Parts: sequence; structure tokens; C-alpha cells
Amino acid sequence: MMVLQESGEMYLETIYVLSQKSNYVRAIDVGEELNFSRPSVSRAVHVLEDGGFLTIENGGALRLTDAGLEYAKKIYERHTILTKCFVALGVDEEVATNDACRIEHIISDECFAAIKQHFVEMGDKAV
Repeated sequence: MMVLQESGEMYLETIYVLSQKSNYVRAIDVGEELNFSRPSVSRAVHVLEDGGFLTIENGGALRLTDAGLEYAKKIYERHTILTKCFVALGVDEEVATNDACRIEHIISDECFAAIKQHFVEMGDKAV
């Protein structure tokens, strides 16, 4: 599987989150959610399609492939768990969410697994 840059990961995560709310996710929905221009979204969608992460159905619906879904879930899990960890440490929720959003793209699998395991061992069942 090709490695995506932060922006590609953001698109996948956003498509995943939007697909949890609606079965029909369009490029325009992604652009509105991320506050990105139509040309930027169009280019990114085609890069993700070429990379095998999503398909564009007739009518413009975006569908994550199995590889895209797996990648998106990984990023989303990092985002949600890091946010919960920071909030548990007393960080304001908005700050925690924003920092988790930045960190989720650069943290190694090893470091994330250790953080996740630590909070599980601490008894935080929400993580």
C-alpha cells in the first residue's frame, strides 16, 4: 500500500467520518468539511482513486476501497484515542482535538501502540 502524505490521510479520514453519517459522500461534501477548494478536492480525490484508496461511482459518490477503509480507520483511531488521552491529562477538548489531528499523521505505529496500551492498562475503558 502506498504511503500517503498528511493531506491524503485527512481526506481519507474525512470521507470515512462523513460515510458514517451518510451512504452518499460527494467531493463537495469533503471540500465543505475541510474548507478546501473544489480544484484541491478534485485533485486529491483522483490521487486517492489512482492509489486504490477509493472509487468514484456514477453520480459522484465516493466509496472507500478495502485498503482505503483500513487506512482511514487507522487514522481515525489515532485521532480519537490521542484526543481522549490528552483530555484525560486535563487538556482542553478543543486543544486536544487540534493537537491530536496534527500528531496522528506523524506518530509511529510503535509509539501509538505504546500510548494506547498504557491507557488501557491504566483502566481507561473508553480508549
